[in-house]
Amino acid sequence: MNLSNLQPAAGSTHNQNKRVGRGEGSGKGGTAARGHKGAKSRSGYSKKIGFEGGQMPLQRRVPKFGFKNINRVEYQGINLDTLQALVDNGIVTDTVDFATIVGNRLATKTEVVKILGRGELKAKLKVSAHKFTATAKAAIEAAGGEAIEL
Repeated sequence: MNLSNLQPAAGSTHNQNKRVGRGEGSGKGGTAARGHKGAKSRSGYSKKIGFEGGQMPLQRRVPKFGFKNINRVEYQGINLDTLQALVDNGIVTDTVDFATIVGNRLATKTEVVKILGRGELKAKLKVSAHKFTATAKAAIEAAGGEAIEL
């Protein structure tokens, strides 16, 4: 081993590229391989997302359609089988109010709750919520319970 055959340890070097902008003698001086003029040759250039070189971008070419109702009320749905599971686990016995729903993380305190009719309810419950579907209300009352709208 001598100075003429020293080389870095395997895997310790990564960059095999020629250093650009380091003089004419390097072969990558002058424009530093960026070509002449134009945005790409300037420092600080970054292409905007969706930019197509001045051509009308796709998101502006495609026609818009549809309608977004700003007054839409988004309900957090809770099914009857979920309420039955609370009864089975001994979490509730006779009443399910909004505080119980929030306490069991079925909804947050800002959400509007709607009781939905999936599953079956065997327990007699007094359920308080903002809305009920017709099937849910019928099932609660058939089990001997009460559906109270807030």
